[in-house]
Amino acid sequence: MGSDVEIEVSAADRARLEAIVAAPSSLQKHVWRARIILLSADGVGTMAIARRAGVAKPTVWRWRERFRAEGIAGLVREKSRPPGIAPLPAEIVDQVVSLTGEPPPGEATHWTVRAMAKTVGVSRASVQRIWRAHGLQPHRWKTFKLSKDPAFATKLRDIVGLYVDPPAHAVVLSVDEKSQIQALDRTQPGLPIKPGRLGTMTHDYKRHGTTTLFAALNVLEGTLIGRCMARHRHQEFIRFLNAIERAVPAGKVIHVILDNYATHKHPKVRTWLVRHPRFVFHFTPTSGSWLNAVETFFATLTRRRLKRGVFRSIVELQAAINRFIEAHNHDPKPFVWTADPERILHSVRRGNQTLETIH
Repeated sequence: MGSDVEIEVSAADRARLEAIVAAPSSLQKHVWRARIILLSADGVGTMAIARRAGVAKPTVWRWRERFRAEGIAGLVREKSRPPGIAPLPAEIVDQVVSLTGEPPPGEATHWTVRAMAKTVGVSRASVQRIWRAHGLQPHRWKTFKLSKDPAFATKLRDIVGLYVDPPAHAVVLSVDEKSQIQALDRTQPGLPIKPGRLGTMTHDYKRHGTTTLFAALNVLEGTLIGRCMARHRHQEFIRFLNAIERAVPAGKVIHVILDNYATHKHPKVRTWLVRHPRFVFHFTPTSGSWLNAVETFFATLTRRRLKRGVFRSIVELQAAINRFIEAHNHDPKPFVWTADPERILHSVRRGNQTLETIH
């Protein structure tokens, strides 16, 4: 249909077409189809209609013919089309899903799209669709660690109890050290972020030494006591305990939650505890340092200040950490524990059963 044709539109059809054009809820494809018919009825030429509607001439011809054959119903109805890609047989889908759960051939550790497509004899897009439909992501993995501590349940309930219902006239502190914090300087200056471009930073760096951050998070207030030290032996830990002793008002019992690092259990540390009876240590289960609330602060410190930081000396690194702690203490937020300990115990039991079944 390569020439202009005369389109006759009744008054009722014109009113309905104009309503489609005027309605804000109309689909845009319906709007420009209705405009094509209205302009054709007004005697506007094909080229002019194509320019106004922003379409090609064959499109104008097609929708004129559709209107002549089916009326307005043909403008708002999409013609059914056969699928462009025939669905894969169920046997192929089952084969891909089954193979994904098995080790790939050769020395590879996991399946890739290309390897699976080559093995099964389908396209890479088909493999991607099957994996997406079944929630399979062989390129990703998660780490885990189940505690083997025989007193896991007792220690879990003890620590969660301190978080949820702390004793009266007491301070609950989550204590740990973040060791081997490197003062890294970049070999070249980076470029700042700008519209359309990411900030840049060289992949290589210069090392200027390391420091260790000892930190104690007050669970109720959210404030932090922090000290940067050169090493993380029992001597430095005792110095940090003395700093806590000076910072916490007299008359308050100090409940300290900490992990099973050997420094925390050193004989000289135990002797120090005898001389300071208001300190009560609560050790997390082995492989259960995630119970220590101060780990959340360490993660924030790494993400917000250390990972992209540029430090030309240990002193500069320590000063940046101290400023970060000071800013944190200006707007502290109490630590709120939300996980149900019974659900944690159930998950640990289920994990141990699964491991026993596999091995």
